Amino acid sequence: MKFQEFGFATLVFATMIAVGSASATCSNATFSGVWGYFVGAAVGQFTSDGNGNVTGSSTVSNNGAIETQTYTGTYSISKNCTGSLTLNIAGGGTSNNNFVVDDGKKGAQVINTNSGSAASGFALAQGVVTCGLTGKKATFAANLIGEIPGTGPIAYVFQVTLDGKGNVSSGSGTFDVSGNYVTAPSIKGTYTENDDCTGTMQITPSGFGTLNFNFVVVSAGKEILLLETDTDTVVGGYMQQ
Repeated sequence: MKFQEFGFATLVFATMIAVGSASATCSNATFSGVWGYFVGAAVGQFTSDGNGNVTGSSTVSNNGAIETQTYTGTYSISKNCTGSLTLNIAGGGTSNNNFVVDDGKKGAQVINTNSGSAASGFALAQGVVTCGLTGKKATFAANLIGEIPGTGPIAYVFQVTLDGKGNVSSGSGTFDVSGNYVTAPSIKGTYTENDDCTGTMQITPSGFGTLNFNFVVVSAGKEILLLETDTDTVVGGYMQQ
């Protein structure tokens, strides 16, 4: 996985999960199930079998070039809840990672250990949730941060309501491009959500062009991890109910 340095984002995301695994006891079975993650400039989802094997896919911003990757891999978790994860990317390449499972065993902090890499992030369990266009309305607060290569840093904070039918029905927010702040009094858009809890979103804040994202639902539907898929952007973040 071509993780890129994205430290400004992971500083924000690290506050989401308190790591306290010193009192926990873990094994490979701890990591079984479906997980979403944000590591470097990549958002993805993998399924682990509890026996040390994973399969998954991700969307990666490789310095603004957007790629979709699939992979298989292996992992090993020690009794003290530290572990390692190796992903073999279809088409070539290997991503090596170390991680620490949190005390509730519903999340992990992750760091890429490939030579020359400087990328970290986190993984969260999908939890028990019914995904897809269920018709159930939910309002989220969103925080996205990153950069436009060659332009400068960018940050978005906004509120949106997903109506459960594929529409972003309302919202407002503050958008900062290279230190220039703009308030968008309204946001409209559309989204898709698959049964496997992955999806796409298109939002158009008033005064801006349309922004496109791929996302993964985690935390029993209470959180969504996103990566912008517009060319020449390295922007990602999360939405919380």
